[in-house]
Amino acid sequence: MAAFSGLAEKLQETFKRLRGKGKLSEADVGEAMREVRVALLEADVNFKVVKDFVARVRERAVGQEVLQSLTPAQQVIKIVHEELTQLMGGTQSKIAIASRPPTVIMLVGLQGAGKTTSVGKLGNHLRKQGRRPLLVAADIYRPAAIKQLQVLGEQLGLPVFDMGDRQNPVNIAQAAVEHAKTHGNDVVIVDTAGRLHVNEELMDELRRIKQAIQPHEIMLVVDAMTGQDAVNVAEAFHQAMGLDGVILTKLDGDTRGGAALSVKSVTGCPIKFVGTGEKLDALEPFYPERMSSRILGMGDVLSLIEKAQATMDAEKARELEKRIRQQQFTLEDFLAQLQQMKNMGPLEDILGMIPGLGSAKQLKNLQVDEKELVRTEAMIQSMTPAERRHPEIINGSRKRRIAAGSGTKVQDVNRLLKHFDEARKLMRHLGDMPGMGKGPKGPKSKKGKGIFGLPF
Repeated sequence: MAAFSGLAEKLQETFKRLRGKGKLSEADVGEAMREVRVALLEADVNFKVVKDFVARVRERAVGQEVLQSLTPAQQVIKIVHEELTQLMGGTQSKIAIASRPPTVIMLVGLQGAGKTTSVGKLGNHLRKQGRRPLLVAADIYRPAAIKQLQVLGEQLGLPVFDMGDRQNPVNIAQAAVEHAKTHGNDVVIVDTAGRLHVNEELMDELRRIKQAIQPHEIMLVVDAMTGQDAVNVAEAFHQAMGLDGVILTKLDGDTRGGAALSVKSVTGCPIKFVGTGEKLDALEPFYPERMSSRILGMGDVLSLIEKAQATMDAEKARELEKRIRQQQFTLEDFLAQLQQMKNMGPLEDILGMIPGLGSAKQLKNLQVDEKELVRTEAMIQSMTPAERRHPEIINGSRKRRIAAGSGTKVQDVNRLLKHFDEARKLMRHLGDMPGMGKGPKGPKSKKGKGIFGLPF
């Protein structure tokens, strides 16, 4: 994730220097806190939030139990992790589901924050949890807002309620809630109008909709890339309407991440979801502790597992395990694994969830190249079914044909076949590994690396 990449790199460098000192003095902690302060301010975190955060960390970090402990630097990092987590809300904040359906959710915000798209993404997220959402087009002012929501609903297979652009938004919202009650929709998500700036006319209309439908959740959709402006907008909406939470969009485009670190502290409103891309499934629940771990380079294994579970077909995974045991792993299986990995999101994001690979510098050393995956996929797809199942039949003329068909060179095809052959040899040993059938011990790969030479 691009968000926090600059902050993550600076904090990890600071703590790396701290680890090298062994015993710490108050002066060492003071110097580290100054660097943390600068890093947070550069990440566009609110000044008062930074001041309070550094004061809390410093107070805890210069205590005797830290300075006299065996691993003082780790103790300081633990304190920073805990305080960062608290800063972003402490624990995950979930949507309040009504005891009697439908649960009514009202999305508010300025124009351009991604409100209408977020309505679709949130509907998609709740549908995956077994809900039956109804999307409501109550923005009658922005040209094509209703059409945009209809298109999103069609793409996602979700119903959209609209009454055109000549009805009063209050009437539309009320009619939508009644429609949901009679049509079995247990969640109503209302897309409201925005403005370019916060003004009384906008707030008055939103307050009237709120009074008419009594929503269980009012969520502000705010653009992370606007930095401190996002926090100011959140404060204004919260004072005018009383927000229950925030959806922070375009978090993948903001390398500073200051808004995410400031919103909860300044407004008291928890971040409930973050938008992490343009795809309609790119909306994730916000976990303060996981985000804190990623910022400090501790990885985010839970999110990685959840992503894998969400994109992997359990039946296919079992079939693959069976094929590995029977030593039948082919280039077709290799291609299927590549495609599943692509479905999990950008490779840089996935690697960033692995402990120790959080900073941009470390990822750069790994030479993350999405184009390489695309080339590999093109080469395998240029092969015949027989060649994918039996790569040993691929001779010189076949290599030339595959290279021409995939827009690559013969050397690229040779490299792919060499890597695949090495992977297949390793696969033969997997049967001897714990949990894979045969023996209690499996072969250790060189230098303590993972099964494919990767650090995991």
